[in-house]
Amino acid sequence: MKMTLAIIFFAISFFTSPAASAQNKNTDTLLTEKTFSGLKLRSIGPALKSGRIADIAINPNDLNQWYVAVGSGGVWKTNNSGTTWKPIFDDQTSYSIGCVTLDPSNSNIVWVGTGENVGGRHVAYGDGIYRSMDGGESWKNMGLKESFHISKIIVHPENPDVVWVAAQGPLWFKGGERGLYKTTDGGKKWNKYLGDDEWVGVTDIVIDPRDPDILYAATWQRHRNVAAYMGGGPGSGLHRSSDGGVTWKELTKGLPKSNMGKIGLAISPQNPDVLYAAIELDRRSGGVYRSKNRGESWEKRSNTVSGATGPHYYQELYASPHKFDRLYLMDVRTQVSEDGGKTFRRMKERHKHSDNHAIAFRPNDPDYILMGTDGGLYETFDLAENWKFIPNLPVTQFYKVAVDDAEPFYTIYGGTQDNSTQGGPSRTSYSRGIVNSDWFITWGGDGHQPAIEPGNPDIMYSESQQGVLGRVDRTTGETMLIQPQPEANEGFERFNWDSPILVSPHSPTRIYFASQRLWRSDNRGDSWTAVSGDLTRNQERITLPIMEKTWSWDSPWDVYAMSTYNTITSIAESPLQEGLIYTGTDDGFINITEDGGKNWMQIEVSELPGVPKTAFVNDIKADLHDVNTVYAALDNHKFGDLNPYLFRSNDRGKSWVSIKGNIPDRTLVWRVVQDHVNPNLLFTGTEFGIYFTVDGGTRWIKLTGGVPTISFRDLAIQRRENDLVGASFGRSFYVLDDYSVLRNINEKELEKEAILFPTRKAWWYIPQRYGAIMGGSDFTAPNPPYGAVFTYYLKEELKTLKTLRKEKEKEQISKNQNVKFPGWDKVEAERRQDKPQIWLTVKDAEGNVVRRIEAKNRKGINRTSWDLRYPATDGLSSKADLKRNYRGARVAPGKYSAVLFKETDGKVTQLTEPITFEVERLFEGALAGADPNETAAFWKELERFNKSLSAISKALNNGLDKVSLMRGALERTEAAPGKLDGELHELRQLLLDLDEKLNGNRSKSEIGENRNPTIRKRLSVAESGTLSSTYGPTPMHKRSLEIAAEQFAELKIELENILNYRIPLVEKALIEAGAPWIEGQPIPEY
Repeated sequence: MKMTLAIIFFAISFFTSPAASAQNKNTDTLLTEKTFSGLKLRSIGPALKSGRIADIAINPNDLNQWYVAVGSGGVWKTNNSGTTWKPIFDDQTSYSIGCVTLDPSNSNIVWVGTGENVGGRHVAYGDGIYRSMDGGESWKNMGLKESFHISKIIVHPENPDVVWVAAQGPLWFKGGERGLYKTTDGGKKWNKYLGDDEWVGVTDIVIDPRDPDILYAATWQRHRNVAAYMGGGPGSGLHRSSDGGVTWKELTKGLPKSNMGKIGLAISPQNPDVLYAAIELDRRSGGVYRSKNRGESWEKRSNTVSGATGPHYYQELYASPHKFDRLYLMDVRTQVSEDGGKTFRRMKERHKHSDNHAIAFRPNDPDYILMGTDGGLYETFDLAENWKFIPNLPVTQFYKVAVDDAEPFYTIYGGTQDNSTQGGPSRTSYSRGIVNSDWFITWGGDGHQPAIEPGNPDIMYSESQQGVLGRVDRTTGETMLIQPQPEANEGFERFNWDSPILVSPHSPTRIYFASQRLWRSDNRGDSWTAVSGDLTRNQERITLPIMEKTWSWDSPWDVYAMSTYNTITSIAESPLQEGLIYTGTDDGFINITEDGGKNWMQIEVSELPGVPKTAFVNDIKADLHDVNTVYAALDNHKFGDLNPYLFRSNDRGKSWVSIKGNIPDRTLVWRVVQDHVNPNLLFTGTEFGIYFTVDGGTRWIKLTGGVPTISFRDLAIQRRENDLVGASFGRSFYVLDDYSVLRNINEKELEKEAILFPTRKAWWYIPQRYGAIMGGSDFTAPNPPYGAVFTYYLKEELKTLKTLRKEKEKEQISKNQNVKFPGWDKVEAERRQDKPQIWLTVKDAEGNVVRRIEAKNRKGINRTSWDLRYPATDGLSSKADLKRNYRGARVAPGKYSAVLFKETDGKVTQLTEPITFEVERLFEGALAGADPNETAAFWKELERFNKSLSAISKALNNGLDKVSLMRGALERTEAAPGKLDGELHELRQLLLDLDEKLNGNRSKSEIGENRNPTIRKRLSVAESGTLSSTYGPTPMHKRSLEIAAEQFAELKIELENILNYRIPLVEKALIEAGAPWIEGQPIPEY
């Protein structure tokens, strides 16, 4: 038997998964994922337009609990109807999801089928079926790892061990696990009963609610590659089983004789003898069919079929649980029939996203619908008259990303799958972080590669699919179409779905854009010149093989919503030599010109070691440091090859070496970017995360901190901030703040006991706190920590005696050795030992310690932050006070230093040399206020006063408590009422008088009546007027503090007289009268 190339690649890829691959096989190295896991990427959203929803499951036992399968963003769960969400699938090895199903006999059992259930040009692949026994808290892969795309799961209504699975199988190549699979033992073993071994899988199944042995299935034959898509074939059809899915009968009576494509099935809940089928036919045609006799015969009801992107992208059919013959056909705009498919109308979808994929109902509410679209979730409570958007799912699919150099915070732009081009801040000055309203739309459609004019963030470029390019003026919001056009005697331009744009590093007004040829504009796109001829193979794609053969025109072709073929996909120009330009194509060429396009050299990608001729050039990058070096990331997954391809040439493309290193198999490489300081520091965006290398590609390390399993299809570096921005395809944007710590990392450095890395300047400002209160569903994403962020490395964790003992015992147990009792002295030493600590100490320019911060005691790279404040000076009188989040005064801008210490058993040792950093003012206000040093000095004075006020308030309360105890003690003596009673009464009244001076008339407070100004009120005026502004204190604020200080001094004298003289005299008399002991007194003699 001959094995095709696709089958060989397929077999190789699935015996090595990304999670199982040993990227860290060398256990001696410190350059591991674990070492760098403390570098957390920051998820910043947006959730503004959400992303594609593949399936929805509402728990029938708790209608507020939903499970949502995101097409390429994992599985999410809500227990409160979408008010808050939890991603519950992030740690699994797939992010692409086709369906989610709850066991009808136990809703805590959740089944998930991975691999998107559509046939689109951009779909990701899965690795089988998963089951959770605890509502999504934990998961186990239950097999079918070679299915790639699972579209439907049905669990037996009474026996949870019986499960049926519709596996579409690989989209890009034949074979794999495709068809109808059944398990009778909860997933331990699967048997296939429908579908073939090459191109035919199963896309839909329904079960008779009266008899679980009766099932109906739709088979689907399809294949997609880079060039074209064949959406059907003779293998597509309808089938019925009467024995639980073991044997099947093809249903043909009344159904089309021609090729069928994707079929959506539904069964009437009111009369399960009635079936409905939405059937795709040749060349995007189709119809809706109805059977009233369990599929024995069918009647064509209409020519309705899902359109626009194509039936392969929709075609799910739902029968209403509330009304017989009411159907919902998923489409760009949902189509609704009230007569069993005979006529359809568009559902009302005002203020709602288009492109519908999933629908869910509530059993007792006929007016409620929950809809999943390309733009997230929507619900209606009045049967589609009005829609409510669920605004807090950050699952946008970003194709590409660009960053500007706006001050003080740069802007991030990205082109999305069906959700426009979006822009938003990398951070804000609001304490709440980044919210949906911070984001904006620059261009519609499917957004693709954006670009920004260097030095002028008000000029940016956006595009939608097939190269529809626009220039955006951020000052006005106006947009201008600037797509280059062919001359009168030329044919159409073949623009890629995601056409590449490049702003020249040699002129900010010069941009390059590409179709099948390269275009140049020197005036921001006002006019264009083609600087190349056709740089592709220029083929007629309909003549190319698909499903390993050529097909008649009268076949299920559909290239409507896929890229034009034979196009340029990537552009790079050397920043070191003007006119040295590289392009890559979707059909296997790398093209090079050294003279701005006058002459071109063309390289077949098959000339690169081990690269197939069909490989798609995902990315090409000119080296930032060496004019002769260039990088290329290639991809052949659309021909069934999932291997990573990443190369470097040191001679302008004449020869190439692979630098994929230890990047796992089955991990596509989408993008590569180079650090602008260290030429050997590279980052790559891959199908399963972001990797970096510090040695030019010999060893790659995955960045796992803060990142779920997700694809990153583009990366960008913001040079001023040294930030890495990742465009994920299904979980919006991620930012690695200040990656500069990676520049000088190597094995030798990591042998040090500890490293404290240089840090960037810290911004001095007052975070704004005001904003609308939007409820729990309001989406917020975090800013970086306020203040100075420190990155440090520990070669080893500081371990306690107990930890060391347990590690030794664990090793003994692993060797089946006896574990000995260590002895009471050692156990007691463990109990007494203080935990070891890591301290970061901050000093000002004069060498004064301003703060010490407890840092995490964890092996590897870690981060901690300083909030630019002195330590809190609030008084402590109980352990509860230690847990309160007291804050000290802010420091002034200026130069500071930091150093790392360790403390073990009371011994403190300096671990690193100091680093210096700047605290710098962020904003200059409209009004010139006080010098920042004066402002900070006033804050410090307020802090000192607060310390004293806290102490006197506590002392006053303690005095009142003491007097109360003394009165109680007096009652327990044998003394008759008399002088002591009067003295205690007087003491209490004196203390209450002082309390009124400090806090005001408490009787007035009870009803909200105004009180005379108190010491505390005057301090509050000084604080509230200055702590929320860097403007500095006004004369009014200074005077308020001055009055408070004067009154405080008087009160302090009075209180000290009572506490230090009056109370002790009465207390002595009480002791002499034989009163019981009171806390604070000397221990009585025995």
